Amino acid sequence: MIVNKALAEAIGTFTLVFIGCGAAVIAGEHIGFTGISFAFGLGLIAMAYGIGPISGCHINPAVSLGMLVAGRMDVGEFITYVVSQLVGAVIAAAALYAIVSGQAGEAGVTNLGQNGWGEGYIDGYSLQAAIVFELIATFLFVLMILGSTAVGAPAAVAGLAIGLALVAIHLIGIPITGTSVNPARSFGPALLVGGQAMAQLWMFIIIPLAGGLLAGLVHRIFVAGRDELV
Repeated sequence: MIVNKALAEAIGTFTLVFIGCGAAVIAGEHIGFTGISFAFGLGLIAMAYGIGPISGCHINPAVSLGMLVAGRMDVGEFITYVVSQLVGAVIAAAALYAIVSGQAGEAGVTNLGQNGWGEGYIDGYSLQAAIVFELIATFLFVLMILGSTAVGAPAAVAGLAIGLALVAIHLIGIPITGTSVNPARSFGPALLVGGQAMAQLWMFIIIPLAGGLLAGLVHRIFVAGRDELV
């Protein structure tokens, strides 16, 4: 049922944002970039096996767009998935806000693990660098998901492979943009933090979606080419 899928996507996206962004905000100074990278990847692995049988565990509008373009879901289902993902991300960010704002001596919450670029954000990479990274990383990530979940792929290890791929992407991308490759993951924290995070949100919506779109097209070409050879 579509309601079950929607609920699964909301829960899955909540989990990814709560664990991944939570690791960055609450434990970042203790676990570093490597620990944060694994938090995102492990959160995804957990949900891949937890909700994968229900919704496929997209928990990312770029992944859902790739699935749509690849012909593996329809427009109505795509819209339902994206709305559910955004809702899950916002609720997760709100939960983190409640936790961080409860810390003794905390005056206002300015960090919920939001993505960004430029002066004052981690290593200060430019918009150009941010666009190039997010486009390539999202394309490769979604293409890998489409391939590892295709008919004939070893389904039992797909979740593990996808989660480890997300770890690798974060290991590269955290100094550049904090690593998005997921418009919902960026939307939740930016909405609650506001300011520069909201001003820069456009890039973390447009570019990952472009990467997902391109991955869907390439996967469709691969599948068509394989069918012609059979």
